[in-house]
Amino acid sequence: MELKHKSGFVSLVGRPNVGKSTLLNHMIGEKVSIVSDKIQTTRHRIHGILSEEDAQIIFVDTPGVHKPKHELGDAMVNVSIQSLRDVDLVLFIINAEEGFGKGDQFIINKLKEINTPVFLVINKIDLVHPDDLLPLITLYTEKMVFSEVVPVSALNGNNVETLQSLIKSYLPEGPKYYHPDDKTDRSTQFRISELIREKVLFYTEEEIPHSVNVLVESIEEKEHIVHIHALIITERPSQKGILIGKRGSMLKQIGKEARMELEDYFDKKVNLQLWVKVVKDWRNRRSLLAQYGFDLE
Repeated sequence: MELKHKSGFVSLVGRPNVGKSTLLNHMIGEKVSIVSDKIQTTRHRIHGILSEEDAQIIFVDTPGVHKPKHELGDAMVNVSIQSLRDVDLVLFIINAEEGFGKGDQFIINKLKEINTPVFLVINKIDLVHPDDLLPLITLYTEKMVFSEVVPVSALNGNNVETLQSLIKSYLPEGPKYYHPDDKTDRSTQFRISELIREKVLFYTEEEIPHSVNVLVESIEEKEHIVHIHALIITERPSQKGILIGKRGSMLKQIGKEARMELEDYFDKKVNLQLWVKVVKDWRNRRSLLAQYGFDLE
């Protein structure tokens, strides 16, 4: 008997910092979306591809839904809301430790407008007492009827296999949309820029993480080494000074950490050259956002 193959698109939505990217990376088994403890880390729609013998699940990671303060914020929220359409399943991910929060009702209202099955995925259950889960589930299920309610811990993998099995059961029969070896639809250039930005997020505070964008200007891959030139964009000269640091110390640290991870990615030596450039108010300039690859539809 021929094995039926299932495939479909699954959107991950939720407020900022609920663990969407961590959950995606755990299910894919590889870092396809950067993570940090800063809110609004994810800025783009990113497909993570899980291929198994009998199924291919294409997860759609999206920016956290938040109240936008600039054109970039508008674009990010629009990407998240648009991702609810033309998918086979939606995972509404919440943070068990934070509970019902600002923005959840907005997302629920949007979810009620679609006919797609929606799972309530309660993440970070390792941070709360089990007795606290039932009241939380009751609170959310009184606001909306969910197809499934699944508590998980994306960080340590608790119940993630159960979630994947449930997802598969809801998907239609379909073809392989991607090659089985593919883990994401994003280019190498994009993944390099995001990895560098992840290191900026880790080492900087205040407004710096949100004002930064990274552009990879060139990649030259040779037999034993990869040469990469990248530009860190920020909005003000004072931010540039912080990013460079005293005698270049901050930029060197960011470059060192990024290079180490890039060497694992390419499995060869990497020569990473970083520069910092000020582009005033780039987050509010739609022409620049389009040029930088942000989805403004």
